[in-house]
Amino acid sequence: MNDFWNQRYSSEAFAYGEEPNSYLKEKISRLEVGRVLFPCDGEGRNGVFAAGQGFEVVSFDSSEKGKEKALGLAKKKNVSLTYLLQSLEETRFKDSEFDGLVLIYAHFPPHLREAYHRKMSSTLKKGGFLILEGFHKKQIENQKTYNSGGPGNPDMLFSKEELLSDFSDFEFLEFLETEVDLMEGEFHKGKAFVIRILGRKK
Repeated sequence: MNDFWNQRYSSEAFAYGEEPNSYLKEKISRLEVGRVLFPCDGEGRNGVFAAGQGFEVVSFDSSEKGKEKALGLAKKKNVSLTYLLQSLEETRFKDSEFDGLVLIYAHFPPHLREAYHRKMSSTLKKGGFLILEGFHKKQIENQKTYNSGGPGNPDMLFSKEELLSDFSDFEFLEFLETEVDLMEGEFHKGKAFVIRILGRKK
């Protein structure tokens, strides 16, 4: 899988653009600045944006190419962040270490999804925020018509019930199942069915 992402990030152009995810941009600007974890941050567009808003950002990804481009983008935007080259299995963060957790299109094999979500949630302090956007199960239909992205395996797409269970220790300030028009680089173009979450850890 690491070879897949290194290949995707190998071109000079950013696979998903240099601009942050629109839902992240909208929500994080209203939140208190703190230390935020960005798992699977790829080329860094989201972590770099948050760093520019004054957040202390810790990003990680297993792609060497992703890290290289993320640090280049941070330099271009004149911001700093910590970017760790590691997989989710390798992460060893402390419990209650972060004020925020951002998961943007971070999809996992179905047998690992719940464990990964709970592992990342454990790093959040009580009252810490969660911002999540990911592809809904219904996205499998949009993939037939649009180049809007998402795993081809429907079991890796999200359902409301799965995420409510995975993040059962959160208060949901917003939980949306909605169709949006994505304009995020080459691989997120067109109509997409997504789930958007803004939550706080109880």
